This record gives sequence, C-alpha cells and structure tokens, in this order.
Amino acid sequence: MEPSWRDLTPRDIAERLKSAGIERAWIARDSGSGPLRASHEALDPLAEAMSGGALDYRDHEALFLAPGPSGQELFGAFIHSSLRGQAQGGLRHCPYPTLEDFIRDGLRLSLDAARTAALAGLWWGGGKGLISRCAGDDWRKPAYRRSLYRAYARFVSELRGCYVTAEDAGTSPVDMAEIAANTRFASCTPPHSGGSGNPSAMTALGVVEALEAALEHLNAGPLGTQRVAMQGGGNVGQAMLERLLEKGVASLVVSDASEERCETLRGFFAGTPLQVRTAVPGDRSILAEECDILILNALSGTLSETTIPDVRARVVCGAANSSLAHEARNSQQLHERGILYVPDSVTSSMGLIASCDEQAGTLPADPAILARLDRTNANSIYGLTRLVLARAAERDEPPVQTANAIADRAIPERHPIHGDRAQQIVQCLLEPRAGCSRRASAEDGGETALA
Repeated sequence: MEPSWRDLTPRDIAERLKSAGIERAWIARDSGSGPLRASHEALDPLAEAMSGGALDYRDHEALFLAPGPSGQELFGAFIHSSLRGQAQGGLRHCPYPTLEDFIRDGLRLSLDAARTAALAGLWWGGGKGLISRCAGDDWRKPAYRRSLYRAYARFVSELRGCYVTAEDAGTSPVDMAEIAANTRFASCTPPHSGGSGNPSAMTALGVVEALEAALEHLNAGPLGTQRVAMQGGGNVGQAMLERLLEKGVASLVVSDASEERCETLRGFFAGTPLQVRTAVPGDRSILAEECDILILNALSGTLSETTIPDVRARVVCGAANSSLAHEARNSQQLHERGILYVPDSVTSSMGLIASCDEQAGTLPADPAILARLDRTNANSIYGLTRLVLARAAERDEPPVQTANAIADRAIPERHPIHGDRAQQIVQCLLEPRAGCSRRASAEDGGETALA
C-alpha cells in the first residue's frame, strides 16, 4: 500500500523526483484563483489537503519543489502572494522530520513575509525558501555547501524572478555569496558584490525599537529598568544582546541549544552581566523565566497551548517569524492572560527593509532605511508598533489580529509600476508549453516513478 503523504519525509519526495527525472514539481492555483492543482498525480493528495485548509494553507499562489544535487535534499520555494511585487523571503536550511513539517513551515513563513512587507509599505510580495537538511555532517562541509547553494541558485533562476531569496536560519554570508554568484534573484548578498550584507544587525535594531514602543504603550518604564530573557542567540540574537546591554537592562539571560554558540556568546560578552545557558533538546525553561520581557529568536511554533501557561513575562516579542504554533488560538490565549504579544510582522521587519531595495543599488547609511528608526517618522518601526498596539487596545483584541487585518488589506494591492507581472511569471511556470513543468510525463514513466 502506498504510504499517506503524512508518512513521507522531504527526502522521500526528493528521491522520487530525482529518480523520475523531474527537475521541478509544483502545487498552485490557476490565475491566482480557483482550486489547487498539482504538476504530478502523486502530489494530488497534498494539494487536496491544502485545499481543505490543512497545513496552514492561506490562499497561497504556488509552491515549487525540486530535488537537491544528491537527491536527498528537498528544495522549496513558497509564494504566498506576488501582486505587490516579487515574492521575497529568506532561505532556511534546517532539518524537517516530515514532509508535513516542511510544507507547513514554508506556507506559514511565506505568509509572514507577505504581511511583513505589506505592513512596512514595501512593494514586495511574500515568499520563503527552504532546504531540508540531510542527516549526518555533510551539511557542515564547505564543498558540499558550495554544491548545494549553487544548485539552489539555479532552482531560483529557473523561477524567472517571481521569487527572490535571501539569508535566513541555517544560511551564512558565504552561502549567500554562492547564491549571488549563480543567480541575480537574491538579496542580503555580500557588500563586496554590491549587496546589503547580513541583515541581522538591522533586524535587532528594529526589535529593540518595537520593544520600547511596547513599553511606552504599557507605561511600563524605560527599557533600562526591565528584566529580559531571550531564547536563541544566533546572529540576530547576538546583535540584539549588544543593543540591550547598551541600554543597560536590569538583567539579561539568553539560552541556546548549541553549546558551541553558547561558548561564542560567553567569550564575546565576557565581563558583562549577561547569563548564557545551554538548553538541551526539549528544554524550554527559558520561557518560564521570571522576567518583564521575553524575546523569541528560535524557529517556528515556540509558543503553544502547552508552553504559554509557563510564560512569566509581561511582554513577549516575536523577533523570529511564526513564534505562535496556532496563531489565532495562541494569541488569544496570551491576550486573556494579560501578556502583550508584539507581532513579529512588525518587530522583525527591519531586516527586510534593509535589503528590499538592494537590486536598485545600495547607499552607506542609507537614509531610506534609517528613516524607519526615526521616531518622528510616521512609518518608523516605533510608530507602526504604537499604531498596532493602540488599535488592538481599542478593540480589545490580540495585536496579531490587528496587524494581520492591516496587512491583509494591503497584500492584494498591485505594484504601482509592474502591476501583476510577478503573478504572470508564476502562471507561466505552470504551463507545459513554457518548459516550466512536467519535466517527466506519464508516457515516459515520470508519473509512475514519482508515485
């Protein structure tokens, strides 16, 4: 009996695509509307599940899949919406135990990217790139990573610009250099090639701005009087720790699952009052830390019905995308407990803002970017946070609900210059005559091999 799609792993799909000679598969909506259809019959059950509202599908335009160079990695490019412009979103290279985990993460994060861009007033659509990380240590080896990211860059180029990739979890500046050398549809590329570089520092500045706006909203005193706990000390986390220490916060503790990363933080912040804790797998005790502010930098779904009762903070900041396992239920749960959750679509937007105009050229101390940190500017991170929190308080609703409503009204707006060009590109990729789909047909055994 053929296993259910729920029993499959990303590697299962990658191996089937590779053995069938299929260079790319997709699930998409015709003309941006109507029912979902799949490029291959074996993906029909997945398309049907998504059409039924499973896997956090929310009217996404398309998702594209391809096997990696070894046939064990699965490449994904998820496009939620492209009317505001090309779908942009970082490339995440992480392990995914199941195909369901892989698809759900891509769908959720591409929607987050769409909402982040819309809230910030950027003419970008929402996308997300994923690479499923293989077991073993190959993913650490430079030669393997060069081959992997060159292959992903070719995958992106074949999408003709409807998706623009960028740096994200599991992806380094060296990886982005490989991508930038092999496709022009990339941002956060290295400064030596004319790019904006690693966005972590700008993301961290935006998070701190949003935190200070939240404290002002609550009349809770300055950031320097607050006790702060942080989950995740990666690139964004480290930049944020620097900023928080500059602000002189009352106490600061960070946890990270990587002992290597913890040692790096201990060395970098030696002589400061920062506490660094190594979290063993499954250890989420940092969520129960007695603090005023809890910052989440870990991957998706940290806060759930199970973990929210442990939270002891007054303010929770979603610095990482999709911190809530079930957004509507969990945001309401936090709201009912009197915990102010500041949406990640607001707090994390500086990284996107810093790289969004990269292909039009870069400026040192770019005034268009720094304006978002100027509190006299109505479009600043501070101002947007105050606006969202004030509207949410007036309606007695979770701020996530308010932010989403604002964003969802803006997402369908067409790019003022290019109109629906990016959406047209998505649709062309679904047409067999364009050479963009069904690389292996039922006649040559492709469908049978994939199934």
